[in-house]
Amino acid sequence: MKEFLRSLLNGVSQREISATNLEVLRNLVSLNAVSEHKGRFYLNNGFVCGRLDISSNGTGFLMPFDDRFKQDILIENKNLNNSHYGDIVLVKLLKTAKKRQSGKVVISLKLANETSVVYTKFFGSALLGVNIKTGLSTTLKASQKSLKQLPVGTLLKINNLNGEITQVLGNINDPLVDDKISLAIYNKSSEFSQSSELEAAAWGDEVDALMYPNRIDLQNLAFCTIDPVSAKDFDDAIYFDEKRREIYVAIADVSEYVSPYNSIDIEAKKRGFSIYFPHIAVPMLPHALSENICSLKPNVPRLVFCFKISLDDDLNVVKEELFEAIICSKRRYNYDEVDRILNDKQTDEIGWIKNLYEITKNLRKKRLLNGFDFRTNELKISLDEAVAITATTFETDTPSHQLVEDCMLLANKAAAKRIRRGVFRNHTPPDLKKIYNLLDDLALLGFDFSYQSDLANLIRKIQAKADEMGNRDEIDKLIIKSQKKAEYSSENLGHFGLGFDRYTHFTSPIRRYSDLILHRLLKAILKNDEKFYNYLLLNIEQTCASLSELEREADRVAFDFIDRKFARWASLNIGKIFNCYVSENQNILVAKLDDIFVGARIFISGYTAPLLSKIRVKITEADIASAKIFGKVVKDV
Repeated sequence: MKEFLRSLLNGVSQREISATNLEVLRNLVSLNAVSEHKGRFYLNNGFVCGRLDISSNGTGFLMPFDDRFKQDILIENKNLNNSHYGDIVLVKLLKTAKKRQSGKVVISLKLANETSVVYTKFFGSALLGVNIKTGLSTTLKASQKSLKQLPVGTLLKINNLNGEITQVLGNINDPLVDDKISLAIYNKSSEFSQSSELEAAAWGDEVDALMYPNRIDLQNLAFCTIDPVSAKDFDDAIYFDEKRREIYVAIADVSEYVSPYNSIDIEAKKRGFSIYFPHIAVPMLPHALSENICSLKPNVPRLVFCFKISLDDDLNVVKEELFEAIICSKRRYNYDEVDRILNDKQTDEIGWIKNLYEITKNLRKKRLLNGFDFRTNELKISLDEAVAITATTFETDTPSHQLVEDCMLLANKAAAKRIRRGVFRNHTPPDLKKIYNLLDDLALLGFDFSYQSDLANLIRKIQAKADEMGNRDEIDKLIIKSQKKAEYSSENLGHFGLGFDRYTHFTSPIRRYSDLILHRLLKAILKNDEKFYNYLLLNIEQTCASLSELEREADRVAFDFIDRKFARWASLNIGKIFNCYVSENQNILVAKLDDIFVGARIFISGYTAPLLSKIRVKITEADIASAKIFGKVVKDV
């Protein structure tokens, strides 16, 4: 929607507007905010569109989509018109003698969230709801008598359109409710509609190979899956034919079970991605599919969409074959087991893992001549039966992770070559401003580099210097912060980080809707069905934009849950001092815990320090509602 609203500044014709945005246009015309001139629609003077921010005192600030506004627009609380934090809104500018531009919200064009989460709290004798995200209090559409029957701190889900209470989630003082809070904030659900559950269950538990005579039968090949220990859904299996130097990447054939616009598909498109908490997963597909008939479990037949990738003696790809098949995985490995095999501490039961690793290790070397090897550490937390933190670790890439990654990259690249338009995974080069900011931050750490137009070469030089100084992990964090986020798009723009001209996501249709769309497109190409291919591309730009946003939301849900767990831990450790390092230092200083636990964010005011500085921090406050920890620096290290 942002791009559509931007287009109104220079005029847009009706034929260029998607069906969803046509409804928005009609609303804008009826409000006299948009006018038509010579077949094009323009935003009228005196109106501006943007995203709404709301401070803790209830004052609003519009972040305009119009670049002519160099400063945000002030919106007093009385002029918010029941709009919410993060909404995309239409604002009418107000005439004022003050220098600061102000306005009032006319209408919310797109809600940031359909629902809000509040907890009950007394203000004097009145029981109000306090918004979990903004901290703003609001009256509730229920009688004070009925509200007072509930314990103080009761968590309620509110419909943002009409203010109605739709669900009682639990109580904010109960640690067992944290996943419900994180899901509800972003209007996610762990429950599936009855119709989608019934559709999924109708496929049963077993695959009868006789029902699929046109599929290539690969059940005799020694495929295996390699996943985390806790994984329940297995998207991908691999097999290596050493004599022919052929790598098979077999992916769960979800599109065989989920047709466009059936109940499962509608819900999967709305979810976009599976969400993973440390103790549970909220899948994109019903469990009957994600953990059963689609999942490539060992020793049972499963339907797959498979790439067979042939390499020559110099490890160049010489042939990429794509076909529908049936496999029977011979072994379910976890990453730790494969690492033990590669270190000669465990037997390679299927016989080809070590040889494939040697191949992928060399493929990786070739790939990194153009791409980057960022040492990303993913935070993992362990919980006890009371869902309290017991341990934290940073999970790093091991040889087993790299083996799987390079096989999946081969398949993703091969898939991207086959589509002219569809669902690409793009990662564009970083903005010049962010690169200069990165160089400034690095200079404070003793890295003296000047800007050069060959950004890939510049980044590799910085990484080489970091290797020499022994702080590669920390420097990679700064480089990653300077990068743009990868996004989905209907058009190919390449992938800067990987160094690929074309890239897409093919390998995870159980947990990513983008991959499911791609599978359908590829099958249409295999069948030379141009009509169905074009049908699948209807509104594809809007779908890709939605997927990029849903991906960010899925990440936010998972991060919010972790923040909540850290906040509960911090509330039991007020006044204690811990080792930390500075992870952000622009608007407010943020320290990351680096002690008995790692990764918790601690917000610190009134203090400045260079990035990555080591400091000792006393925890002064933990707000469980907002999932924030506050502290003060007691010592530089």
